[in-house]
Amino acid sequence: MADPRLNSVHLEFPRREQFRRTREALLHARGWQTLLAEQKEEASPSDRPNTLVQNEKGQAPPAVQFWLMDDDFIYPLKVGLNTVGRAPDNDVVIQDGYVSRRHCAIVVHATKGAELHDTASKNGTFLNGQKLAAPTHLRSGDEIRMCDRNLIFVARDDNGEPAPAHTVTVHD
Repeated sequence: MADPRLNSVHLEFPRREQFRRTREALLHARGWQTLLAEQKEEASPSDRPNTLVQNEKGQAPPAVQFWLMDDDFIYPLKVGLNTVGRAPDNDVVIQDGYVSRRHCAIVVHATKGAELHDTASKNGTFLNGQKLAAPTHLRSGDEIRMCDRNLIFVARDDNGEPAPAHTVTVHD
């Protein structure tokens, strides 16, 4: 397996098998245009934005098209696979003991759009208050919850402005 972020050796059965099924679906979800964009980014890592930016009024750096944010930080997302969890090799590191090492992943497509995948996390990933049962497309303003951590997904519109958030009704 080429991507070390998707290693499952640390998991016990049956989560290991669940993670492997999820990993296959996640890798197939990228599509050829996204794979090409990922390869281009790997060839020029100096062009990539920071993985963590101080949140000042919810404004991401101008070159960033998609990001996650909480009250303190903005987490830029790159085209392709973005892993989220407490392990230090994730693209978005969440320092919380209840968040799984590799809790979820976000695939940002080269053709615009993004989708959220739970990666067999122990406590589940919630999107707008509902437990994620399958990969789900993200819209600007969606709330992603992992244990007690809430992140908001934001996307720029075609004019380069953060897209208006859709109305979210959260049910707990």
